[in-house]
Amino acid sequence: MKIPKRIANTLINALKGGVVPRIGLPYVTVGRSAEIDALLHDVDMIAEGGASFRFITGKYGSGKSFLLQTIRNYVMAKNFVVVDADLSPERRLQGTRGQGLATYKELIRNMSTKTKPEGGALSLILDRWIGSVQQSVLEKSGLSLTDPALAPLVEKEIAAVVYALNEMVHGFDFARLLTLYYRAYVQGDEETKAKVLKWFRGEYPTKTEAKQELGVNIVITDDDWYEYLKLFAAFLNRAGYAGMLVLIDELVNIYKIPNAITRQYNYEKILTMYNDAMQGKAQHIGFILCGTPQCMEDPRRGVYSYEALRSRLAEGHFSGEHKDLLSPVIRLQPLTYEEMLVLVEKLADIHAQLYDYPQIVTQQDMADFIAIEFSRIGADTHITPREVIRDFIEVLDIVYQNPKVKVAELLGSDRFTYAQNPVLSEETGEQFAEFTL
Repeated sequence: MKIPKRIANTLINALKGGVVPRIGLPYVTVGRSAEIDALLHDVDMIAEGGASFRFITGKYGSGKSFLLQTIRNYVMAKNFVVVDADLSPERRLQGTRGQGLATYKELIRNMSTKTKPEGGALSLILDRWIGSVQQSVLEKSGLSLTDPALAPLVEKEIAAVVYALNEMVHGFDFARLLTLYYRAYVQGDEETKAKVLKWFRGEYPTKTEAKQELGVNIVITDDDWYEYLKLFAAFLNRAGYAGMLVLIDELVNIYKIPNAITRQYNYEKILTMYNDAMQGKAQHIGFILCGTPQCMEDPRRGVYSYEALRSRLAEGHFSGEHKDLLSPVIRLQPLTYEEMLVLVEKLADIHAQLYDYPQIVTQQDMADFIAIEFSRIGADTHITPREVIRDFIEVLDIVYQNPKVKVAELLGSDRFTYAQNPVLSEETGEQFAEFTL
């Protein structure tokens, strides 16, 4: 397996730091093929004009964010637009002090496409759309780019796209701003283009300011930001994209809201989004929300504390030991011993290529390492890929920097032992031991 050093460096540094790298994921993807296939089925459905809504639940470090990033990279390659955001105390789905709007701003700020995967793709999308309409009209009409008859034909094509949005909630103003952006584009009016982008990003604080600068008497607010996501999805499809995927991580931050009424308002927003997707009220859009099992299933504070959601999402009577990956909630199971072994094999290979040394970790060393990790107290329920990856990269770093140290000696030494003090699980509060180097 050959891997560019830039990607290898990003992978090792990100994984050692406990975060998900934005690039190079196929080199380390292990054991989630069934979950990925289930989510990619949703993607195909979205491209055909449908909508989807999924929850992904798993313990901290179990691979939720990794799975999100894998899907993100795949759908961008399939001509999707992706928007993503992590919830926080300042970013919620609904709030009284702009927290819902803050989430919308983060989503639009992170709008990504295949050609601009790092985010900030809104202006590129709009310019590409106008350019493609112009090119299409040029090819059909046979006119030259400087022919004055071209502009009315292009505007007619633009109008056909925006007219289709008028029947949606807030569609008239959304369409009006698209037209305003097109005219500013044709005239080279960068100032007006910037103002329209500012409005689309939800950055106008008052209607008065929007009225003065753009002539529209409406702004995006905490209450209606979700309607604009649906408008964007409809527009993006007409602009030549396959659809839009909305990725929202750290659902646990809603679970942590101390005020019960505020939590319920946030769960009500989730219910609205879920119903729209399941009942066919939304098109060309998909939602994936990630959280821990506790933030989903806690009957007092979790998503299931909202009865309308619990009755829709709770497992049925027949699931038991079998995974139902067609249900709205995908529950990530721990990676198996064999899958973990494949993962550390990949990491050893990438590490050796990054630092230009011959492979010094044997198959037996890797098997011994995994056996030790899986022999932890409570490993059957608490071990996660994040912990195993971090431990193994630390082993690789030590033996690389200390050539006289053998992996077998390191694993068998007193330096690789159970921690004297048990660790509290972030998920359940139970005690379990961990290894330290």
